[in-house]
Amino acid sequence: MVDPHHAHWYPTAAYLYILGLDMLALAWEYLRRHPDYRLDWLRRRRQPHAAQAWGLRALEDPALDARDAHPAWLPGHDAVVQLYPDADPPLDAEVFAFWRIPGHKQLLQDGQRLALIARSPGHCQRFMLAPGLEDGVAVAYAVRAGAPPPPHDCADCMARAAPNAVALPRPPPAALLELHTLQALDATLAGASLREVAEGLFGEDAAADWYTDGGLRSKVRRLVRRGDALMRGGYRRLAQLPPPEKGRFEADAKRP
Repeated sequence: MVDPHHAHWYPTAAYLYILGLDMLALAWEYLRRHPDYRLDWLRRRRQPHAAQAWGLRALEDPALDARDAHPAWLPGHDAVVQLYPDADPPLDAEVFAFWRIPGHKQLLQDGQRLALIARSPGHCQRFMLAPGLEDGVAVAYAVRAGAPPPPHDCADCMARAAPNAVALPRPPPAALLELHTLQALDATLAGASLREVAEGLFGEDAAADWYTDGGLRSKVRRLVRRGDALMRGGYRRLAQLPPPEKGRFEADAKRP
């Protein structure tokens, strides 16, 4: 039996990047762990249309975590702000200023659209750039009917330089929940027992009274069930995708 202390899932420090991910990035973290998705990636040359079943335009390498992967999700997520050249700009119109957008910037072309992702500590901004939008051109923001408007500071990000130093607040409980859920999911996929999961997540001292009637067992079970549910289709809610059609996912939906 492999010592869990030397397993890839055991060090919590390896999961700290999870604390800064947005919903789309979290959706990818759960999807890339799905055994059937990983199998589709290996068979991608024989199944070129498999990506749509997962909510993607094209399959992405599951070996890449959210810091390096660029999954091309099918359109519709409210987190993606659409930018267009303003056809009738006022005198004081906001202009598109690529290099003044704070954070590490990545431009991605999936064959149908040009996307811009800007990441800074604790923040991720996603834009879809329309044809004709260039640096210095007056920009207009667009959202789909029924979707909430972009954040109030969305336009300001074009003219705001990235700070030299950022003081990060304490991670919110929701971010810690995702970190623990993904770590527990990796542990169970690697064959770890519930007690080994508890030791990895909360320490050996916390798991010392595992056989007593305590709350740690229930907490670990909930994390394991939550991770499995998000991997087996729940990620679609994070990515604002419609439920999967019955078929290949039907067996997953019946799993305990």
